Amino acid sequence: MAADLVISGGRLADSAHGGERVDVIVEAGRISAVVPVGEAPQARRTLDASDAWVMPGFVDIQVHFRTPGGTDSEDIASGAAGAAMGGVTACVMMPNTNPPIDTPGMVQDVLAMATGAPCDVRTSAAITVGRAGERLTDFAALYDTGVRVFTDDGDCVADDALMEAALAATVSLPGAVVSQHAEDPEMVAGGVINAGAVAERMGVQGRPALAEISVVQRDIGLARGTGGRYHVLHLSTAEAMEQVAQAKREGFAVSAEVTPQHLVLTEDDVERLGTTGKMNPPLRLRSDVEALRRAIVDGTLDAVATDHAPHHASLKDTSLRDAAPGMTGVETMASVIWSELVATGAMSPARFVEVVSAAPARIAGIAEHGHRVDVGMPANLAVFDPAQRWTVRADELQSRSRNTPWAGRELTGKVRHTVLAGRPVVSGGELCGSAARG
Repeated sequence: MAADLVISGGRLADSAHGGERVDVIVEAGRISAVVPVGEAPQARRTLDASDAWVMPGFVDIQVHFRTPGGTDSEDIASGAAGAAMGGVTACVMMPNTNPPIDTPGMVQDVLAMATGAPCDVRTSAAITVGRAGERLTDFAALYDTGVRVFTDDGDCVADDALMEAALAATVSLPGAVVSQHAEDPEMVAGGVINAGAVAERMGVQGRPALAEISVVQRDIGLARGTGGRYHVLHLSTAEAMEQVAQAKREGFAVSAEVTPQHLVLTEDDVERLGTTGKMNPPLRLRSDVEALRRAIVDGTLDAVATDHAPHHASLKDTSLRDAAPGMTGVETMASVIWSELVATGAMSPARFVEVVSAAPARIAGIAEHGHRVDVGMPANLAVFDPAQRWTVRADELQSRSRNTPWAGRELTGKVRHTVLAGRPVVSGGELCGSAARG
């Protein structure tokens, strides 16, 4: 009998095969065998992986698909299509929507919209009702709908007692985590980009590094006291990273992610990018970028997440002071990290798999993704061509928005195929079926 799918001739970055070329056989949505090239049975469908890596599908645990309330900028269909094109088989939406995702009913409604998407779309839920920072949402009820990540992303939970209660709530909810947008709201009020020379030259108020450092320091103290799980979203400063490292050395349940943009771009790039270069937390100093790059390579930082933040042109085509903060990134994440770190020799392919797949899946409690390419594992896979060079064109990406900081940049490495639950959703660099941008 023919196999459902054979992925032929690829190398495995995260297994004992050590880069040996193999055929991966998929049956009923799972990997049924991994065999030497040429030993696979006949298959109903074959995907060519020659000269490419076969990896667990990538997992992006911070995306904004603007549903509900902002679908002029993005919707779940366009966001998931971009994710699939970028090899992302699972993602976690943030709840700073309009209205916010803060009740079980909202969670169920949003997830229903994701049915049939070419990516396994999950959602986080707000820490506080309406993201107003006044009282906690019903963590237990939200947990029962499948939510594992609680965050007021876009805003910081500034109240000590509320943050302490949120962290304490995760103790009785296995796998739950409180994810913090770590910027003190009083320190960043009115701030536009990183506080420093560029902000002064551009005549705008800055957002100081201390705003992040102080919140991370406070939150780690609260995590120590409660035993709750704490995750830092889009960490941007070397000093906050050192606090995370120390907490880990002391054995606390603390993790942190970093975005591709914070690993590559600095405050100086804002002058070139204009409003596309505006995000929260802001692009920082070269010294921060260098420290974060070392930390993601050596394991001090856990994961890469994009903070994919699409905005309709009307929200960016204004002054730097008034423009909405954020950049797109879910479709380009893997290529940017490969180009900047793996192709340069700074990061191994195995570490790449860890930071863009295995670690984010663990942090967000996504059990079906991020596994080794091995027998019995769910067939959520990305086939990545490490040699393909391509130039990012904003109008060729799947997002409804164009605010990519990588427009015009040539990248090395591109997703060739994406397989979701055993089904190809991207083949030969093209979306399968009718999942393309609407």
